Amino acid sequence: MEFEVLTLHPEMIVGPIDGSIIGRARKAGLLRVGVHDIRDHGVGRHKQVDDTPYGGGAGMVMQVDVVVAAIEAVRREGSHVILTSPGGQTFDQAKADEISNREHVVIICGHYEGVDARVADWVDEEISIGDFVLTGGELPALVMIDASARLITGVLGNENSAVEESFSEGLLEHPQFTRPREFRGLSVPSVLLSGNHGKIAEWRRERAVEKTELVRPDLIAERPITETS
Repeated sequence: MEFEVLTLHPEMIVGPIDGSIIGRARKAGLLRVGVHDIRDHGVGRHKQVDDTPYGGGAGMVMQVDVVVAAIEAVRREGSHVILTSPGGQTFDQAKADEISNREHVVIICGHYEGVDARVADWVDEEISIGDFVLTGGELPALVMIDASARLITGVLGNENSAVEESFSEGLLEHPQFTRPREFRGLSVPSVLLSGNHGKIAEWRRERAVEKTELVRPDLIAERPITETS
């Protein structure tokens, strides 16, 4: 899988993608992330990338000619182009799964007061990572890359890790425990030590449902939980 990140601040992307699981996936050839400076397509001697908004208002707006030039420099047949935007569709696990199945994804990191609305004609979708505003789209781009890349076969090593976790079935993940068995009066639930895999699976699902109902009841409302036998 390949990502192309178009940004005014390449340094915000380059460091994080070299670390941890994503860095190892890149070195193993499972993932490629290209980072491109939008300012390379800036206008004039000073490489201008933004201007004041027509009609007035605060802030600066990224220019359509500059952003489209950056897109066209990396876009190819089959590319899927995403613009990070507070007004976009909210990113979730289902969207991460969808992105992970694409071959070539271009992510445009918005900045300043926003991007000229005409850029939408060169974009397949706009995505937000939540109902808040950041200084730029670099962090959302990293979130999308991380959440999607870890679903690619071979990236995590243990493929069950990507399946048996929060949101995989519309639920938050069940509680996890490891050694020591006892710590300052707190014990690991006995069922997890029983060796009875059926009972363990049942306990984990019950705890997942309980946690979701308590912390994220909206998920239950969106996807009613069916009983398992």
